[in-house]
Amino acid sequence: MLKIGCHLSSSGGYLAMGKTAVSIDANVFQFFTRNPRGGAVKPLNLEDIKAYNAFAEENGIAEVLAHAPYTLNACSDKAHLRRFARDTMADDISRLENVRSAMYNFHPGSHVGQGVEAGIDMIAAMLNDVLFPEQKTLILLETMAGKGSEVGGRFEELRAIIDKVMLQDKIGVCLDTCHVYDAGYDIAGDLDGVLAEFDRIVGLERLHAIHINDSKNPFGSRKDRHETIGNGSLGLEALKTVINHPRLRHLPFYLETPNELEGYKQEIALLRSIYEAE
Repeated sequence: MLKIGCHLSSSGGYLAMGKTAVSIDANVFQFFTRNPRGGAVKPLNLEDIKAYNAFAEENGIAEVLAHAPYTLNACSDKAHLRRFARDTMADDISRLENVRSAMYNFHPGSHVGQGVEAGIDMIAAMLNDVLFPEQKTLILLETMAGKGSEVGGRFEELRAIIDKVMLQDKIGVCLDTCHVYDAGYDIAGDLDGVLAEFDRIVGLERLHAIHINDSKNPFGSRKDRHETIGNGSLGLEALKTVINHPRLRHLPFYLETPNELEGYKQEIALLRSIYEAE
């Protein structure tokens, strides 16, 4: 069965997100842990989480993907922003420990002129500071488009971060189809080759989630602008190959296309219609 969902508003709480997911035939979903452009967060509602956990089990909702705010930058050149990143991630993980089958995805960060190696060191240092042996929540580094001073636009950079993380079983990768295509990995023309390269450098066992998005930009543009499914430079056939690939088809797929709920519902139906039963 295809595990497919989209990005949902968390304003109503976990149970509301679960019910919304079911209403659009999604069996996974993603949400921001807090204000994506700031850092404000609502008080933890354990009763809502308890109700969601029961609902998710009853309705077959699989992995939920919590997305860190965009303001989280573990390799900023400003100490107070690095502290914000550290404190935000630690708080988010603490909250997610209560949620059934939760993973946590974040953009590695931008080194803002300090250099990739310095950025990698700071990202790994933050992870080593916040991860703890008993945690259940898996932390995912997102593949990036490589715009500006972003860290994570190359597989080698993700591997370098992972190599410096002490708790190896707590860290993985989320692959974004728009990002990797914009970064210069030709998943439309040579998906097998890209996956072989990812496996050689990072290891496919580290891949736990996929952001399934088309791209507004041409291949290798390093610009990161998502498009609705089938209406971008990747195209429907390429994305059909992604969701049906034997090394990927078991993973959860999360839509981040420029859509409202009805548009997501239509995209979920479209992707289910081209998913090939084994």
